[in-house]
Amino acid sequence: MTTQKKPDLSRRTFLTTSAAIGAAGLASPALAQAIDPYTGQALVGAGGGATPDAGVVQYDSQQDSRRNISSFRMQDWQPYFTNLTNGAVLVDLTSRALHYWGEDGQTYRLFPTSVPVSPELTRTGRTEIIKKVEGPTWAPTPSMKKANPEWPDFVPAGDPLNPMGTHALWLSWQYYRIHGTHDTRKIGRKSSNGCIGLYNEHIQELFALTNVGTQVLLL
Repeated sequence: MTTQKKPDLSRRTFLTTSAAIGAAGLASPALAQAIDPYTGQALVGAGGGATPDAGVVQYDSQQDSRRNISSFRMQDWQPYFTNLTNGAVLVDLTSRALHYWGEDGQTYRLFPTSVPVSPELTRTGRTEIIKKVEGPTWAPTPSMKKANPEWPDFVPAGDPLNPMGTHALWLSWQYYRIHGTHDTRKIGRKSSNGCIGLYNEHIQELFALTNVGTQVLLL
């Protein structure tokens, strides 16, 4: 049996590869969906899998294949929050949807999301937004870097392969974010290591609506 050696990706090689694949993707979406720019390997899972997000994991091909459409519906805030001070965000991990209610009691938004890939990587409970970043940079967590030393130490804001997308909301839990993604195939799937992903258009809207101190519940 031949053991396949992981490619040696320096930061320069990673960024060069990212740019090349990004450019190729404009002309050939199939090519862009077939290669993981972090490893140079073929993606796994239905539809070619998904490029890594802030959790840096691939699409779980063993997950429940049911879509979230049937349970993707409006919710009331009262069963989940005692008030709407600073607004409220509910992330429903089952339906893979994010609900936002404004402090005025009138503003409501419902967005599809990506969710953690496994129970071990899933965190639930109450937290809040502690920081808002437009144009976030990305760096692997220590555990990610230890497991994948070939990954780059840093990906700048604006890079099309930046797994944080265009905007990010820091939660009080370490390494947990609500953020955008350039890989739209991830939305509606179990495809993260703990973060909650939204389409870039949706995270931009949510970013404008929320504040530092907005309460968040994941269940």
